[in-house]
Amino acid sequence: MKKTSAALLALLTPLATHAADAVNLGTQTVTADFRNTDVQQLPEAVTVVDREQIEARSAEHLEQILSFAPNVNFSSGSSRGRYYQIRGIGERSQFIDPVNPSVGLLIDGIDMTGLGAAATLFDVQQVEILRGPQGTRFGANALAGMINITTAAPSTETEGYVRGKLGNYNSYGLGGALSGSLSHNLQGRIAVQGFQSDGYMDNAFLNRDDTQNIDEQLVRAKLAWQPDALTDIGLTYLYANINNGYDAFTVDNSRTSLADEPGKDTQETHALALNLQRRLNNAVTLETTVTGSRNDALYSYDDDWVNPGYGELWGAGFDEYQREFRRHSLDVRLLSGTDGRLFNNSTDWAVGAYLLQREEDLQRNYSWDPAPYLSDLNTDSVSVYAELKTQFSATTRVIYGIRAEQWQNDFTDNANALNPADNNIAENTDETLYGGKLVLEHQLHTDHLLYGSVARGYKAGGINTDPDISAARRTFDAEYNNTAELGLKSSLQDDRLQTRLALFYIQRKDQQVKSSYPIPNSSNFMDYLANAAEGRNYGLELESNWQLSNRLHWELSYGYLNTEFVDYRYTNEDGDLVDKTGRSQAHAPEHSLATAITWNFTSALALRVETEAKSGFYFSDSHDEKSSGYALWHARLRYQRSAYEIALSGRNLADRNVATRGFGGFNNDSKNPASSRYVQLGEPRLIMLEGKYSF
Repeated sequence: MKKTSAALLALLTPLATHAADAVNLGTQTVTADFRNTDVQQLPEAVTVVDREQIEARSAEHLEQILSFAPNVNFSSGSSRGRYYQIRGIGERSQFIDPVNPSVGLLIDGIDMTGLGAAATLFDVQQVEILRGPQGTRFGANALAGMINITTAAPSTETEGYVRGKLGNYNSYGLGGALSGSLSHNLQGRIAVQGFQSDGYMDNAFLNRDDTQNIDEQLVRAKLAWQPDALTDIGLTYLYANINNGYDAFTVDNSRTSLADEPGKDTQETHALALNLQRRLNNAVTLETTVTGSRNDALYSYDDDWVNPGYGELWGAGFDEYQREFRRHSLDVRLLSGTDGRLFNNSTDWAVGAYLLQREEDLQRNYSWDPAPYLSDLNTDSVSVYAELKTQFSATTRVIYGIRAEQWQNDFTDNANALNPADNNIAENTDETLYGGKLVLEHQLHTDHLLYGSVARGYKAGGINTDPDISAARRTFDAEYNNTAELGLKSSLQDDRLQTRLALFYIQRKDQQVKSSYPIPNSSNFMDYLANAAEGRNYGLELESNWQLSNRLHWELSYGYLNTEFVDYRYTNEDGDLVDKTGRSQAHAPEHSLATAITWNFTSALALRVETEAKSGFYFSDSHDEKSSGYALWHARLRYQRSAYEIALSGRNLADRNVATRGFGGFNNDSKNPASSRYVQLGEPRLIMLEGKYSF
């Protein structure tokens, strides 16, 4: 790391000629840890994206800021990217089968895993992206990592702002937030926003430019109450109304659709979180979080992507998935205080219990099915966990944690409407899962933290729903992630330069692989999950944050990722043996980069220029179509004076075509029999004029 830091300093020394005027970087606190900890002092790989970075990219949704974190990717197949991959591990879609995600998503402590459409970023304080298994803290939701979104908290002083934006593709947004004290011990905050856009597709058949539109509304209300000097109570209400269109795939991979029945991608969320923190005495603090949410989602699309006049290859088809998610959770934990440490006052501790209930009801309406397909999934999870931190010396500490989780799935569905002779499925799974971590950290110097860790994460097993799946493949078992990580976090130049380096090696055991193949003479797929592979993932992650001077700031994020299947063989629909041993895993680019320079020309005028890049990657584990590598450029010119701010921003300034989801191995084009590769394109060039008034 000394060589790396020296090389970095040598490279940028010419830019830092005025470093004597530099200001120190602020502290970024990670709230997803048991105890709020500075990111530079937390012995694991974490990226914190703060409000300033979110605004600098003019980001509306989580998908637009994930490139700040190395080795993090997302998959669309929807109006917004809501399937996430960390270090090459994560799901890419959901159709009929229920999914246990590998990457968890929390919004103000509310479990929104698999419901990323609601991950809008208005009035968000920061986004924390924890890379690596979080088996102790989060359990089955965090095999690969966790994304934790924290919104702005109520303030004691009255404050607020109004923000508006206007851009191409008929894009516009308007929102505001108001915060302050309601009494001497009660504070409140409310944020309201709407964002709309025609989207980035033209439908030539319907003569419309809004079939892939964005229409998103958000309301968030928060209360903070201090009934006495020892107690803090917080209440959060979230309402999200996502009413987006979905018309993304075309036979020629262009932005011109020929579909006669464009789809929808909607989600309506009502969610509550109640937090209690009670300092029982100087020895123990009680923390309790109760959450509940109801989410109604609809996802639909034109199954053949064209219209009768074009010549539909398989006949007209429309596919629609209506889901209702109901979730409830209770997390109760005790944390040691200053007088509650164990083992001669050397060891802090945290112990807790977690209960989760999930219900997922699906109704699929498919043109070729005479009746809807109905299914019901009920999940119950009970966990206990503990973590201890032992200070062996002034510079050395060991952290060790464990979690045990009982995970139960109960699944039922109706009989296959196309073949009434098939019986309905009634299946359940019951697993006891274990995860945890062991970390050794050593303060090499007051400015350098070295750590090494081993961690075990897990993802629960589940049930395949297709009636043609054999009894032996009806259920699949849990997947495990064993990770070793070595990291160095440094604060240099009087804390004007912060660097974070992590090396990791992952052993994926009993890997859940989604296999899918086209059903002959149709555009439909047979999907199933199986513990069909072992995997090996390793790489490095480098992040730096450098205040070169009081007018010049540089950020850098780079990830290298090598993934491969160690043992992956299966028999396809033709009875042939397919061997993918040694092939890279899906949505796992080998290289990922994000960097930004911010120039403050004056105290009021600043320019930020960014680039993000990824190398090519496979779209799926079941076929070999790949994305192309890309580099995108973004910029934002901001003028701020007193309470007013105006900015001109642009994303993807070179207007590059970037594939965010892809399929292969079938033909959907009646006019081109050789066609077999289909992709969904990400954002084109977007220009926004923004204004903000704060009070």
